[in-house]
Amino acid sequence: MTLLTEEIRALVGRRRVYTAPEELGAAACRYFGLAVGDDNPLYSDPEYARAQGLAGVTAPPTLICETNQYAGLPMGPDGDAGHNWGIEIPGTRKVRGGNSYVFHRRIRPDDVVTATWEIKDATEKTTRSGAEMLIITSRAAYTDQHDELLAENEETIIFVSLGAGA
Repeated sequence: MTLLTEEIRALVGRRRVYTAPEELGAAACRYFGLAVGDDNPLYSDPEYARAQGLAGVTAPPTLICETNQYAGLPMGPDGDAGHNWGIEIPGTRKVRGGNSYVFHRRIRPDDVVTATWEIKDATEKTTRSGAEMLIITSRAAYTDQHDELLAENEETIIFVSLGAGA
C-alpha cells in the first residue's frame, strides 16, 4: 500500500489564494492579544504604541497565521473555518508535525491580508516500527495590500498508517 497517491502527488505545487474583504482592524489586534493571554499595550493602546516608535497599535505576531478573516470559508464539522486541503487518508492517524514561522514586519490594523497557501512537498517514509507515513509540507505566505511580505508559515502534517507495524 502506498499513501502517496497520484491525487495527493498532484497537489504538490498547487496554490490557493485568499484575500480579506477588509482591513484587519484594531479590534482584531486587541481581542487576539486578550484571547491568547498577552496584555502587551502595543496591541491595545495607540499612545503607548506611538511612544514605542510605531504608527499605532499592532497585532500579536501569530494573529496573521491564526485568523481566518481573509478566507471567508464555511465552517467545517470540527468548527474550523480555515484553509484546508481536504486530504483524508483512510486507515491513518493525522499528526501535526509542527510549524515554522518567519515574521517580516509588524502587522497593522490597516493591513488587508492576502494568504497564499502552497503544498511544497509530499514524501513517504517508514517509521522505526515499520508503519508507512506520508509527510506533507505546506507554506503560507501572507502579504499586505501593497504585496509586501508580512509573514510565512511552513507547516508539516504527517499521516501515519494504522496497519501492520503501526
